[in-house]
Amino acid sequence: MRVTVCAVGRLRKGPEKVLIDDYLDRFDKTGRGLGLGPVTMREVEDKKGGGMAAEAALLSKAIPEGAAICCLDERGKLMTSPDFADQLGKWRDQGRADVALVIGGADGLDPALRDRADMALSFGKMVWPHMLARVMLSEQLYRAASILSGSPYHRV
Repeated sequence: MRVTVCAVGRLRKGPEKVLIDDYLDRFDKTGRGLGLGPVTMREVEDKKGGGMAAEAALLSKAIPEGAAICCLDERGKLMTSPDFADQLGKWRDQGRADVALVIGGADGLDPALRDRADMALSFGKMVWPHMLARVMLSEQLYRAASILSGSPYHRV
């Protein structure tokens, strides 16, 4: 199952990019034998300033056709890492070819895009800058692959 991270904004060189690249590389290596990956990052920018609706249109174009859609949203479901791993495994086992993990811009996600999602995931009640959300998502993808592979990376 291919994984696409669709995000508003461009990731520039810096510590966040180093972390994201490291975790996504680990995910690709661990997930390959599990039928997970590779991960593709699709970044969009609304250069015309059209707000959430314009960002949603760009994000929608970045989402692979037929993908399970998981939006990151503060109002989403709080999950444990094993629960997130189980959800990825379920989508894979259901024969989903793609999953899209969607991260909005500074104002969040357009409600119409959130409503289309198969799932909304929250990293807690606090709002996170989208670059840190990408780091946390990348780490959780690697952790999920580690859990599914039986690796000792995740400790309870």
